[in-house]
Amino acid sequence: MDPDSKPSLLERLSHLLLREPEDREQLLDLLRGAFERNLLDSDALSIIEGALQVSDMQVRDIMVPRAQMDVIDVGDSPEKIVEAVIEAAHSRFPVIGENRDDVIGILLAKELLRFFAGKEFDLRDTLRPAVFIPESKRLNVLLREFRASRNHMAIVVDEYGGVAGLVTIEDVLEQIVGDIEDEYDFDEAADNIVLDNAGHYRVKAQTEIADFNHAFATDFSDAECDTIGGLLIAHLGRLPKRNEVVQLGGLRFQVLRADSRRVHTLLVNPQRDLPLSATAAEAE
Repeated sequence: MDPDSKPSLLERLSHLLLREPEDREQLLDLLRGAFERNLLDSDALSIIEGALQVSDMQVRDIMVPRAQMDVIDVGDSPEKIVEAVIEAAHSRFPVIGENRDDVIGILLAKELLRFFAGKEFDLRDTLRPAVFIPESKRLNVLLREFRASRNHMAIVVDEYGGVAGLVTIEDVLEQIVGDIEDEYDFDEAADNIVLDNAGHYRVKAQTEIADFNHAFATDFSDAECDTIGGLLIAHLGRLPKRNEVVQLGGLRFQVLRADSRRVHTLLVNPQRDLPLSATAAEAE
């Protein structure tokens, strides 16, 4: 068949929906049926389901809690600000005054280029206005506001006006399309443990401890946590930061990707020889 003669995705969906579903559940049943008949691929179905789901979710469901916010103090020196920005590796930071309830603006990390260029840098002059939203705001409404204002971050406040956390446009989009990955991520369909060209092992933090033990011939306990990321958090008693190094069980763990809520990807270097069968098969 000539590829040009195939109906488009929109045409196939339109034909499918001629049955006029009466509610959202019926609509989802039709879409899942379309997937089973290969009219939709899994990615398209997942995105549609995510888009429908955000209208039922509120900001409080996905926000970064107040205690885990990376913030800049308005009284910090430029050198200290640069150090904090590099350590957190975000592109935007709330700037606070007396405490975390006193958010006076948003700093874009790129504004620090003036400091590196040797030009005059005044933190207050570089701040963008902070946007404040309630915890109860629906995600579909927030996404529409983000798009209209071209704003990428909002400060979440509780019913008493105190800061409860923050949310970004990426947080909302991830509810629709799944985790937005960076250069440190790898194919979700691939093994959780991958040997890269430099001879290092990239390990997804969600890897089950039992699977990790099998691959690296270790004997970490899974009595208190299920994943290797959870094991590191339990060992440190806190969330590790990006690029942080942890020595544990004869292995060197470096955090390649993490945010304020969870660890995503680890770089693991054995400090001793491993059985070839234990790692090579997992890495291929």
